Amino acid sequence: MQQFILILHVLVALAIIALVLMQHGRGADVGASFGSGSSNTMFGSAGALPFLMKVTVVCVTIFFLTSISLSYLAARSAHKAQVIHMPAMPVTPATTTNKNDAAGISFTPSALPAKK
Repeated sequence: MQQFILILHVLVALAIIALVLMQHGRGADVGASFGSGSSNTMFGSAGALPFLMKVTVVCVTIFFLTSISLSYLAARSAHKAQVIHMPAMPVTPATTTNKNDAAGISFTPSALPAKK
């Protein structure tokens, strides 16, 4: 489910980028009043702004919903992950090799042979 939402999220983000680049800026309407010929567009004399703006709003809504759902799924899966507490070094029982040691604790590593 998370992979599907992530793919949809990326596709909607790319669609938002394309839609924003296709829209006119605020200064583009000033040129139309001086007869630059923008009234001969595919969407009529009103231009593409109302249609593209509605599609952009829908895409932005989907983008926000997928963002929230992805963050919810990530937080939920983080609670399911278990931390395994392992010791840094395996604990081995101390062997007494020195008979002069009163407490019976040897400070020599168990992997090395004791010196005689």
